[in-house]
Amino acid sequence: MLSNPTSYFVLPSLRRMPVVSTRVPRSISRSLRNGRWHTTRTLATVAEDTFRIPIIDFGKYMHASSTAEKEQTAQDIVRGFTDVGFIYLNNHGIPWPHNLTHMHLLQSAEFFRLPLEKKSELAWRDPRANRGFVQIGRERVTQSADAEEIKQLREKAPDYKESMEIGRDWDKTYKNYWPQETDAPGFRRTMLDFFQTCHELHVQVMRSIALGLKLEETFFDDKIHEQYHNLRLLSYPPIKRQLLSGDGQARAGAHSDYGTLTLLFQDSVGGLEVQNPRTGQFQPATPIPGTIVINAGDLLARWSNDVLRSTLHRVVAPPLKAISETEGVTPARQSIAFFCNPNQGAEISCLPTCLVPGSKPKYPPVTTEEYIVGRLQATYV
Repeated sequence: MLSNPTSYFVLPSLRRMPVVSTRVPRSISRSLRNGRWHTTRTLATVAEDTFRIPIIDFGKYMHASSTAEKEQTAQDIVRGFTDVGFIYLNNHGIPWPHNLTHMHLLQSAEFFRLPLEKKSELAWRDPRANRGFVQIGRERVTQSADAEEIKQLREKAPDYKESMEIGRDWDKTYKNYWPQETDAPGFRRTMLDFFQTCHELHVQVMRSIALGLKLEETFFDDKIHEQYHNLRLLSYPPIKRQLLSGDGQARAGAHSDYGTLTLLFQDSVGGLEVQNPRTGQFQPATPIPGTIVINAGDLLARWSNDVLRSTLHRVVAPPLKAISETEGVTPARQSIAFFCNPNQGAEISCLPTCLVPGSKPKYPPVTTEEYIVGRLQATYV
């Protein structure tokens, strides 16, 4: 139930928040005046200069001493998803980069070091299940939903990464694929515990979003409790520069995510870039120790009538290490993405507080399963 059924969402005023600037380099020009060269540095546009991913102290929401403090943090989170589509979440309750998540990255890396034949026994098979191992070249993430177009992109410039997809383990229809305990000791238990930890954080962030959108704080609780999520372990192996120099080639192509939120745990290597929606330029989302990168997905954008932004992003090669005068190699990169989704059969239709009176929703209703399975069917071989 809405706290105020007649109200609709209005962008909160922006108070000063810690931000990470994704400021583009200054353009440099030189001119000859009075017989001497002069250098002029100017920013390309104001929009580029103000495109920044905010750092949100989630402890102020989780441990708020007043309703006003809680609402202010909720508004900051909504503003981040409205302006950029991405936030850095700090003081989120998951130890990072200490034992818990560090252990997950280590166990993930150990899994990907298994022989290909062992990993291939766990191969991804069905978009409805969305579980299993995906080897290098099988996936080509893109905004296109056309299977033939994606096939051509995959053949021309496949994503240079491998992944392991894990869903809710109690699902009666679709089962996870697990390596033998002797091959990956503790892997299953560690990842299932982490799955639950991420879901619990997802619930809290969705409560803050509800509050920031002028809904009851628990509005989303019964729409996300089925844990219809996907835990994706990602490995980006070292790769020579020449293999990433082709047209359209990247470690992971430009795309938006499908669900409500994505929680990204990454190492210090970097490579994630976010598209400035105003200029179209991609700008780095530099890893910040202790923070989780969180972005809004397509279904949350549809739910909010695009009040919240599902922003394009990609993974590119970090700085190369020279191995000869003409060739360099990228370092390996590890990350874990937790793709948060609404319940499988949840109807995603315009939230009442996100529709200005007299206007119509931008999107027709769709269920979570319809949307996500449709995107997955076109993405994989």
